[in-house]
Amino acid sequence: MPKNRKFPKGTFRTDPYENYRFKLEWDGNEVAGFSNVGGLVRTQVAIAHPSGGDSNSPRYLADQSSYEAITLERGVTHDVDFEQWANKVWDYKKSTAGEKDEGAKNQNVSLKDFRKDMTLNLFNEAGQKVLAYKIYRCWPSEFTATPEMDGNGNAVAIQSLRLENEGWERDDAVK
Repeated sequence: MPKNRKFPKGTFRTDPYENYRFKLEWDGNEVAGFSNVGGLVRTQVAIAHPSGGDSNSPRYLADQSSYEAITLERGVTHDVDFEQWANKVWDYKKSTAGEKDEGAKNQNVSLKDFRKDMTLNLFNEAGQKVLAYKIYRCWPSEFTATPEMDGNGNAVAIQSLRLENEGWERDDAVK
């Protein structure tokens, strides 16, 4: 087998890709402004199972997989995408509608596009896409609209959105 056959492009590369060259897509569009995307973490539960009656040396079987929530962070801007999506779960205006009218029911929020499939793309120094992960059925479980404010500080105000997901996989179409 020829050396470096697994990597037909960039066979000279021995160093890892830098972690700050990334883009996130949802609804088929690139979502700008992210400064941080949490890692993709999958945990496989192991179950001990006795082997042939030998309780001194159990064997382990794979059970359910679980996927950790992913945190997205970006600077606070006039763009309201985060907040509108987070409000799909609970919208204050709609949830309190009708409170003054006795017998009126609160309005339901449409969950039509509550879950989103996303793609996390990683780029090399030349701006070429080198890696992509598809993340399935994401939904916002926590939203921070503004950080703690400090009148004496000079830091950027950061919003965060915590996404639950039902799994992810590498996009093999990216070579």
